[in-house]
Amino acid sequence: MQRCSGILLHPSSLPGPYGIGTMGPEAYWFADQLHEMKQQRWQILPLYPTGYGDSPYQSLSAFAGNPLLISVELLIRDGYLTLKDIPRFPTLSSSKVDFECVKAHRNIVFSKAFNTFQREASIKEKQAYSRFCKKNHWLNDYALFMAIKDHHHLKAWNTWPKALRERDPEAINKYSLLLKKECEYHSFLQYLFFQQWNALKEYCHKQNVYIIGDNPIYEAYDSADVWTHPELFQLNKKLLPVRVAGVPPDCFSADGQRWGNPLYDWEKHKSEHYHWWIENLRASFEMTDYVRIDHFIGFVRYYSIPAKDRTARNGRWEQGPGLHFFETLQQTFGQMPIIAEDLGATTPEVYRIKEAMGFPGMKILQEAFDGNPSHPFLPHQYTKDFVVYTGTHDTNTTLASYRKLSPKNKKFLQAYTGQKGSAKDMVWELIRQALASVADTAIFPMQDILTLGEEARMNIPSTIGNNWEWRLQKKQLSKEIVHRMREMTTIYNR
Repeated sequence: MQRCSGILLHPSSLPGPYGIGTMGPEAYWFADQLHEMKQQRWQILPLYPTGYGDSPYQSLSAFAGNPLLISVELLIRDGYLTLKDIPRFPTLSSSKVDFECVKAHRNIVFSKAFNTFQREASIKEKQAYSRFCKKNHWLNDYALFMAIKDHHHLKAWNTWPKALRERDPEAINKYSLLLKKECEYHSFLQYLFFQQWNALKEYCHKQNVYIIGDNPIYEAYDSADVWTHPELFQLNKKLLPVRVAGVPPDCFSADGQRWGNPLYDWEKHKSEHYHWWIENLRASFEMTDYVRIDHFIGFVRYYSIPAKDRTARNGRWEQGPGLHFFETLQQTFGQMPIIAEDLGATTPEVYRIKEAMGFPGMKILQEAFDGNPSHPFLPHQYTKDFVVYTGTHDTNTTLASYRKLSPKNKKFLQAYTGQKGSAKDMVWELIRQALASVADTAIFPMQDILTLGEEARMNIPSTIGNNWEWRLQKKQLSKEIVHRMREMTTIYNR
């Protein structure tokens, strides 16, 4: 990776009308702002359809795009809607995402757009839609999954009738015919999503901005992938998880973290030469320019918790597919544009795989200042092959983190940086430290560029509710901030 820097901001956090950030005009505005700031990377969270808890890391599909990110303004521009078609929702907020309200609004809007497409689409557009459907092998299963889910009032697939749970061919054929229009609707939304996303990505490239995507290591149990390929996961004869994912107890959590995702049957994946993973990553590489793999250490060893347990206390470490997995992928892709999220309980094997594959790892500046001058996240410890972050979507903002440091650790940070300014000054000092470091890439959450506090935090891990809601206000990104970032980026040759 060349020496560069960028901003972490999920599209849902963009400004704009209709309750949630989208791939519409404000996304193009943001690409322009990145260009003005000389930022060559735009890092996002997973783009997949969100499921339980509205988390991008608990998605309904490992291939589909999130329809909530489809721009209403672009649907109007492209003739699918008129302004009269847009219902008034007084509760749609511009300061945070109210997911339930946004979903209700989009169900009305998207249905009208779909009806327009069915009635009025030209032959050329219908041919483009048909090509899209044929190209994407996952689409039929995903569309049927979503149509059946809607038909059963959004209930999880393991509560559906037995024949549907087990994908009995007669039941699948019956529901494919019964819900044909509903399947077409969900396929149409994917067509719209990828039209808008590919256009935005192309525009970013024209602005010398390249996108870092995010690929969760695990799939949600209630997803099209687990329903369609149960044999690839550790499920019992009743198609229920036997063991689930998480991390063990540590100084932050006495019970550990029980994520609840079904674990992979790695022997089955290996017997199929990791075909599902190859297709998954192929789609990710097409969607974005670089892919951060979340919880990378899970490919080396993963924490396995009995599904019946409510905490992670009784889990155990098990061996992942290791280097063989990545060597198999390399036979298909060659050098892969992957960033390894190698945080947590790393092992020598993790470093060996990263080195063998040439994957950069991650450093988090917020976590570096515990008074230990040998901490691996301190800038003087870096080598080039890393991406340094002030913080991530899972951490507090840097301003809030600094304010919570003990007096001793604040003193260490001030001594290390040679600065003793205000809390906001110290946020900018950490931004400078990251830019000045030898790490190839430096990434900053937008909240840190704006020096925002805890109220702007994106996510608190292992909690549900009030997460993923933060939105940028256009006026917050002032000309002064843009100029300051441009100047600092220039000084440190990024």
